[in-house]
Amino acid sequence: MRAAPYLLSLPALLLFGGVVIVPLVMTVLLSFHDWGQYKGIEPVFVLKNWHEVLTDSYFLEMFWRTFRIAFLVTLLTALFGAPEAYILNRMKSPWRSLFLLVILGPLLISVVARTLGWALLFGGSSGVVNKALASMGLISAPLPFMFTETGVVIALAHVLMPYMVLAVWAALQRLDPQVENAAVALGAGPFTVLRRIVLPQIMPGILSGAVIVFALAASAFATPAIIGGRRLKVASTLAYDEFLNTLNWPLGAAVAVLLLVALVAIVIGASRLVERRYAQVFS
Repeated sequence: MRAAPYLLSLPALLLFGGVVIVPLVMTVLLSFHDWGQYKGIEPVFVLKNWHEVLTDSYFLEMFWRTFRIAFLVTLLTALFGAPEAYILNRMKSPWRSLFLLVILGPLLISVVARTLGWALLFGGSSGVVNKALASMGLISAPLPFMFTETGVVIALAHVLMPYMVLAVWAALQRLDPQVENAAVALGAGPFTVLRRIVLPQIMPGILSGAVIVFALAASAFATPAIIGGRRLKVASTLAYDEFLNTLNWPLGAAVAVLLLVALVAIVIGASRLVERRYAQVFS
């Protein structure tokens, strides 16, 4: 029966539509409603929320900060994750399995717990690292970490590093070690081998990991909420505040939808560019 595949997938499609599509459509419709402090939400079609989000410098700064942090997190994970995956790939058993477990182990721990760990390490004068450095006389004031972009970038990079390592690791599985040996036999140095042989072949993995990390960093909530707090808002925490603090649900819906649309456009555009540039790898 030609209809059998569709009938078998119907329960999954209904579940997907019920928990994903329907809430998204309701959020989009909500963004066009009006709201007042005393009248609440009014089901009328207005563009006030979208006009405010797209023209107010406050909201533009929130989105610029969100994507700036996501870009820095992506850059940091690429700089540390790619070499980490390459070294891991060159390890012999059982050290490879052991260090792979060390890298992937944090994924089994809650993001909130990992972020609170960073807060305990560098959280003001009571942080473990700051107290240790101050007791040794190396610093006169606590290192600024909480409520700073630097703290959010470092914490998010730590949380999302395994995704970059896994993406580069997958690309390294395609790499033939005999190609490196041939380059060395022809007189190429270690740096030349890495630059001319290894890097071009693992670049699709780096770019694929960058797309994943960027999307997760731009939409992250727990880490920016804990490290950044109310002093350093991003788009996700801004939408949360509009929904639960000011109770302006239509404006919060507009922020959330705009963030989703921007992320989808960036991810699809970047994925298309990567696939077009490295069509042979993905074919």
